[in-house]
Amino acid sequence: MPGRMRDARRERNDTEMKILVLNGPNLNLLGEREPGVYGSQSLDQICAHLSSAAEEMGFELVFAQSNHEGELIDILHAARLECSGVILNAGAYTHTSYAIRDAISAIKIPVVEVHLSNIHAREEFRHTSVIAPVCIGQISGFGADSYDLALTALAFRLGQNPPRLEDKH
Repeated sequence: MPGRMRDARRERNDTEMKILVLNGPNLNLLGEREPGVYGSQSLDQICAHLSSAAEEMGFELVFAQSNHEGELIDILHAARLECSGVILNAGAYTHTSYAIRDAISAIKIPVVEVHLSNIHAREEFRHTSVIAPVCIGQISGFGADSYDLALTALAFRLGQNPPRLEDKH
């Protein structure tokens, strides 16, 4: 998963919209790193669950993860030509990377900012997101469900009719 984008599905259906799910630094360590803060699921487990939800909504997901700012920017740039939207967990770059902020602004496709933990209830330096102003929204604090909520929000923005959340319970 590190680096380049990879298709979540083996067979490509050209009628489906592609969504990039992009994860930044240290997210490759999910399940190991501070499970009390970030949960016990690995990134691969989160992606597998999200793929199932996306398939029900008619989306094809593309996953990528990198610990390198420039590589995240290159992946965002490529997404503008291949994807209808982005779910982005920029990790700590959320608070510091004006370069990622500018890349989001430049690609002109909707981006939903996602965080597993509630960044506003944590250390002071995590309270500010420099990317939030150029994203269509921010979802944080719901653990792995933050990705599902972001997918639902993106589906609405793209004119899809996702299943209602209460229909899943």
